[in-house]
Amino acid sequence: MSDSNRYQAGRSAADRSGAAAGASPTAPAAKRGSPLPHHRRAGKHADEGHELSVAGGLAALSLDALSSVAYGPEAMVLVLVAAGSGALRFTLPLTLVITGMLALLVISYTQVIAAHPEGGGAYAVAKVNLGRIPALLAAASLFVDYVLTVAVSLAAGAASLGSVFPGLAHHLLLVALVGLALLTAVNMFGIAESAKLLMIPTAVFIVSILAVIVVGPFHSHPVATIGTSLGPIRPTTALGIVLILKAFASGCSAVTGVEAIANGVPAFRRPRIRSAQRTEISLGVLLGVMLVGLALLIREHHLVPRGGVTILAQITAGAFGTGWMFYVSNLAVTLVLALAANTSFGGLPVLMSLLARDHRLPHLFYLRAERPVYRHGILALALAATLLLFAVDAQTSRLIPLFTIGVFIGFTISQVGLVRHWRGLRPPHWRLRAAVNGAGAMMTAVAVIVFLSTKFLAGAWVVTIAIPLLMLLFWHTERYYAEVASDLELGRTPGPPRRRNSIVVVPTSTVTLLTQRALSAALSLGETVVAVAVAGDEQESQAIKNAWLRWNCSVPLEVLLDPHRSLVRSVLRYVESIQTDATITVLIPQIIPNKRRHEVLHNQRARLLESVLKAQTDGVVIATLPFHIHD
Repeated sequence: MSDSNRYQAGRSAADRSGAAAGASPTAPAAKRGSPLPHHRRAGKHADEGHELSVAGGLAALSLDALSSVAYGPEAMVLVLVAAGSGALRFTLPLTLVITGMLALLVISYTQVIAAHPEGGGAYAVAKVNLGRIPALLAAASLFVDYVLTVAVSLAAGAASLGSVFPGLAHHLLLVALVGLALLTAVNMFGIAESAKLLMIPTAVFIVSILAVIVVGPFHSHPVATIGTSLGPIRPTTALGIVLILKAFASGCSAVTGVEAIANGVPAFRRPRIRSAQRTEISLGVLLGVMLVGLALLIREHHLVPRGGVTILAQITAGAFGTGWMFYVSNLAVTLVLALAANTSFGGLPVLMSLLARDHRLPHLFYLRAERPVYRHGILALALAATLLLFAVDAQTSRLIPLFTIGVFIGFTISQVGLVRHWRGLRPPHWRLRAAVNGAGAMMTAVAVIVFLSTKFLAGAWVVTIAIPLLMLLFWHTERYYAEVASDLELGRTPGPPRRRNSIVVVPTSTVTLLTQRALSAALSLGETVVAVAVAGDEQESQAIKNAWLRWNCSVPLEVLLDPHRSLVRSVLRYVESIQTDATITVLIPQIIPNKRRHEVLHNQRARLLESVLKAQTDGVVIATLPFHIHD
């Protein structure tokens, strides 16, 4: 059978059966026996009791997108100012273009929510409509983007906090890691709990930004000017299409995160689709109003970069001055930037669980803990973000060139997939829907090309390597599970089980209570029981046999000679030497101390013997008998 046929057969069998442990996590509980009773819990990924409302969804899954107003417009201004302060007049037109793309993306993702309420976003769309390779590309892109979102948000939040409290400016990595640890701990208890925690800072942030946009236009000049002047702005490059495209690419970082709601639909309360769609639309309206409003204020107040402060801080000072509202607004921005990482904690574990269900990640990531969360996915995300923060020393400037590429690849794949979806279903007005998605796909595809061409040498090359490597990981994992399914002959009915005689081998050394209990258990397991001991010479062998005779045990003893007294090697050779059709069971007695720190005081040969027998024998049953020491 060819590899491709084996893959298809194995995958089909794994999807149909699921009877073998670890072969398919998709089998329903009803197929395995009576379902265990369980209580409804509010939580992140529970089958029942989803608790996210629209407000909760904005708090838990939208902070990445909403908080991007703190760095998206500024990134655009920093590019345009290279052509002189006059080039900043393009800030508003570019923002309007980005806002138009945002509207198309919001429409697209409300459609994704309806078509794929199981979550997964671009991955789910690509898997159904575009095939295997685009699905792997979408999954890898989203994976990279989620990890970068955590790192960028925490690094930016740490930097913002360092601006308010200068004493922390030299400990940004530590601040970011503390924030990551807190978010990880909160999310281990479920998304509903994390949403409640995030609602207040989210509300303060939204209200403060909207207040800036409303109050700012009433002042023809900024109420207060903060930061240090950088001197006269002299053009260092010509204003042309390349610079405008670079500014557009940098400004597009303001729309990252709009896909997270579609990825986390299972976390919403019923009716999930309607709740998630309303949250997506609310996010689009809020983000669009913020981006356009801030761009108008940048043009109205003729803002340019100044030393030691952000563009958003200048806008806030221009509207409120430097009173208490200024501090409330900027502290809310700092907090929300740090908490924006929570978006990834809501979306990536769901994506990883879908990949595991499709056999493209280890099935470990499909398992839930006692509380309804994908703990392994959360821990994997936290570990990846930790390594990335260490690699760049929590410097936001080193992360920005890596940002946005992955998510815009996901945007493009998602919308191309929806075009295929509408062409296949042909519902009423399908041509209009396909046209909207097609236009969005072209805009986001152009954005990806611009990102790669303008940011490649600045760090985007890392993403272009990471995404194919992740795709290769998913592909190899899927192929491995297909081979396992083929070896287990999943989907085929095996012959009936048959009873066989059994031989039980019990490794021992001296006559103790542990020996007595092990042999008693062995006698209940099989018809033939043999105790095996190892001696270094004939004298030691005779001593062991004499002790056995004095015990007057009915179980025969085999003493194996080995100059090195290697129990593991001797027992392995003994088992391999048995020529029989009977089932061989090796029962290994093992001491379990009451306190974990005492484990190092005991010989670890039992665990080593168990590992060697599992690795080097086939068809041998390996069992352990724990003997608890109450110390």
